[in-house]
Amino acid sequence: MKEDLNVYDNALALIGNTPLIKLNKITSNFKGNFFAKVEGFNPGHSSKDRIALYIIEEAERKGILNPGDTIIETTSGNTGFSLAMVSIVKGYKCILAVSSKSSPDKIDMLKTMGAEVYVCPAHVPADDPKSYYEVAKRLHKETKGSIYINQYFNELNIKAHYNSTGPEIWKQTEGKITHLVACSGTGGTISGIARYLKEQNKEVSIIGIDAYGSVLKKYHETKEFDKGEIHPYRIEGLGKNLIPSATDFDQIDRFVKVTDEGSAHAAREIASNEGLFVGYTSGATMEGLKILNKEGIFDKDSIVVVIFPDHGSRYMSKVYSDKWMEQQGFFDSKKTEVSEINYVK
Repeated sequence: MKEDLNVYDNALALIGNTPLIKLNKITSNFKGNFFAKVEGFNPGHSSKDRIALYIIEEAERKGILNPGDTIIETTSGNTGFSLAMVSIVKGYKCILAVSSKSSPDKIDMLKTMGAEVYVCPAHVPADDPKSYYEVAKRLHKETKGSIYINQYFNELNIKAHYNSTGPEIWKQTEGKITHLVACSGTGGTISGIARYLKEQNKEVSIIGIDAYGSVLKKYHETKEFDKGEIHPYRIEGLGKNLIPSATDFDQIDRFVKVTDEGSAHAAREIASNEGLFVGYTSGATMEGLKILNKEGIFDKDSIVVVIFPDHGSRYMSKVYSDKWMEQQGFFDSKKTEVSEINYVK
C-alpha cells in the first residue's frame, strides 16, 4: 500500500535538498544578487543533520556501529540535536557534552530528544579536563560499545557537505555562483561546499565568517595559533579556540570577523525583513555580508550564496529575547525594531 502513498519512511528522509531563497529587502541597497541556503528546513532544523546522518551511516557501513551502541559527541547544540534525532530513528543511545554557552533552549531540546547531556564550562582551554572536548573523550573511553563522532577532527564532516550541500548549491544556481559566504566553526560546512565548488569553478570566492575571540582568521592568514586571540564571546557554533582539522583552510580565500552585537541585530533584521526565522550564526553570516558589501567586492553580476545554518527557535532565550539583549548591552547603541505586545483587559 505504501507504494501508492506520497510518504516518507521517517524524518531522516527529509535531510538535504534545502531551498535557496532570494534575499530581497535586507540586501536592497547592495550590489549583486543574494541567496540564502536555509538549512533550518532540514528536519532537525540545521545543517548538522547532514553530517549526523552521513557519519553514522558510514560507521554502520564499516561495521563499527552496531544495534544498541552509544553515540557520543561534543556539541554547541545543533550537532547534538541532529545526532539525537538520528539515534532515535536508528535505535542508538546518545550522550552529549555540551558547551555552557549553548542556549537553554538547545539544552532543553537535547534532553527532550532523549540524549544524556553533560553541560561543560565554555571558557576553559580546549585541553582542560572540564572542556566539552575532553569530557566527550572521557565518556567515550568509559562507555563500552560507543563511538565518538569527533566532528572537529573528522574528515567525514567535510565529505558530508562535499557530497550534498555543494552539489545542491551548484545545481540551484545553475553553476553561476560567484561567492559563497559561510560561518566557520568546525569548518566542515564551508570546507565541503568549497571543495565541490572549486572543482567546478576555481574562480568561485569562498569567504568564511569568524568571531572576535576566535583564532581561525589569524591562523588562516599566518598559520600561527595565537592564544592571545582567544577571549569569551557569545555567538554559538562560530569560531574556535583550537584549530579543527575539519577546516580545509586551503579552500577558503579569506575570513571576515563579526561582533556579537552586530550578529544579534542582524539575525533580528533577517526575521523582520525577510520573514526567515533564523539563528544567531545566520545573523553572523548576514553581518559579514554587510561588511563585504561595504568593501565593494560585489558587482551587479555577482551571484552570492550565504549559508543560514539553523533555525531561530533555538535562540528564544538569547537573541530573540529583549531581556537578554538588554542584559548584554546590545540595545545601548541601536535597537532592532520589534512589535510591542498589546494586552487587552
